[in-house]
Amino acid sequence: MARTDTPPADLFTPAFHQDPHQALAELRRTAPAVPVMTPNGLRTWLVTGYEHARELLADPRLSKDMRVGKDLIPHNFADPDKQREFLAESGERSQFPHVLSVHMLDSDPPDHTRLRRLVGRAFTARRVESLRPRITELTDELLEAMARHAEVDLMEALAFPVPFTVICWLLGVPPDDRAAFRRWSNLLVSGAGTEEVREASASMIAYLKALIETKRAAPADDMLTDLVHARDADDQLSSDELISMAFLLLVAGHETTVNLIGNGTLALLTRPGVREQLAADASLWPAAVEEFLRYDGPVTNATWRFTTEPVEVGDVVIPEGEFVTISLGAAGRDPARYPDPDRLDVTRSHSASVAFGHGIHHCLGAPLARLEGQIVISRLFARFPALRPAVDVAELRWRSSLMMRGLAELPVFTA
Repeated sequence: MARTDTPPADLFTPAFHQDPHQALAELRRTAPAVPVMTPNGLRTWLVTGYEHARELLADPRLSKDMRVGKDLIPHNFADPDKQREFLAESGERSQFPHVLSVHMLDSDPPDHTRLRRLVGRAFTARRVESLRPRITELTDELLEAMARHAEVDLMEALAFPVPFTVICWLLGVPPDDRAAFRRWSNLLVSGAGTEEVREASASMIAYLKALIETKRAAPADDMLTDLVHARDADDQLSSDELISMAFLLLVAGHETTVNLIGNGTLALLTRPGVREQLAADASLWPAAVEEFLRYDGPVTNATWRFTTEPVEVGDVVIPEGEFVTISLGAAGRDPARYPDPDRLDVTRSHSASVAFGHGIHHCLGAPLARLEGQIVISRLFARFPALRPAVDVAELRWRSSLMMRGLAELPVFTA
C-alpha cells in the first residue's frame, strides 16, 4: 500500500466555493484520498469517490468523539505558524460551551447508540408526515406574500422561513421568541467573533434550559416535550444532553433544508426542459428532490472524523490520528456510480444515496428535509411558472463553508 506524502492542497478558496465540482473531479482522478488544508491551516484527508465515501461513513475505525479528537487538532497543522496561532487562541475558542456539543453527532457507540435510541423515540415517521398539511399551508402563505413583489430574494422569502418555522414548531418555540432564536442560531454557526459567540451561546443555553423546564412542567404536543419525557427502561436524557440535542435539531433541522430548497430551485431555473418534465408528471417530484441532493446537495462534506488506526482508502493509507473529510458533493458526482453525473436527470435511480450520510450517523431528519423540499419547490414552480433569475447566475454568491453548500441569496423575478 502507498501513502500519499504530497503537501496538503490549499483547496477551499473563494473560487472553489463558487464552483467546486471541477476541482473535486480532478482530485478524484488524482487519488482516492488526498491531504488538503482548511482555511485556518488544519490538515485533513479529503475522500472524493462514492464507494470509498460510503465505506468510510460506516467504518468504526473513524471516530467522531470530539472529546478525543480535539486533542489531535494541534498536531494536524501543516504550517507551524498556524499551529502556534491555534494554540495561542485555544483558550478563547474553548469558551464555546461544551454543553452545546453533548449530542449524538459528536459521539461514538455506545454513547451514540443510547442517544439516538432516545431521540428516535421522539423523531418518528408519523410525526414528520403529520406536518405535511401545516408545511403546505405555510408554503402557500409565503408564496402569496412573494406574489405581491415583482422581485424577491428567494432565500429570505421562502427557503429560510419554511424550515426554520417548522423546526420551531417541532421544538415548541413560541412565535414571540423566534426572532431571538434565529439571531442566536445565526451567530453560533456564522464564525462570528469570540465575544459574539460567547454571548449568543450563553443566551441560547439559558433559553433552552427555561424552555425544557416549561415542557417538563407543562407537557405540550411537540418534539421537545417528547425528548424531555423520552425513556428507555430507566434511561433518560440528562439536562445537558437535552440542551445539546435541542441545539443540534435547531441547526441541522433547518440549515440543510434551506440549502436544499435554494440549490434545487436554482437547478430548475436554469433548465426549462426539466421544469417541463415535472410540470407534465408530478409523480417525478420525489425523484427530483433526490436528484437535487445528488447534483448539488446541501451538505458538501460530512462532519469530521478522525482515524483511530491506519485506514486504507484504495492504495492510500491514512495514518492513525488524522482527520478525514468525506466529500458528499464529490461522491454525488462520481461517474463510477452515476453515469453522466454533471447532467440533472429527474428520472435517475437513487438507491443507496449518501447525500444525508450513511451508517449509524445517517441524518435522522432526512425524511423531514425531503418532505419540505418536495412541498416547497413543487408549489413554488406551480405558483410561479415564469419564475426566473433576477441576476446573471454567474454572479450569484455561494457561502464559504466547509460543510454546507448554499447560496447567500437568490434574487428572482416572480413574473
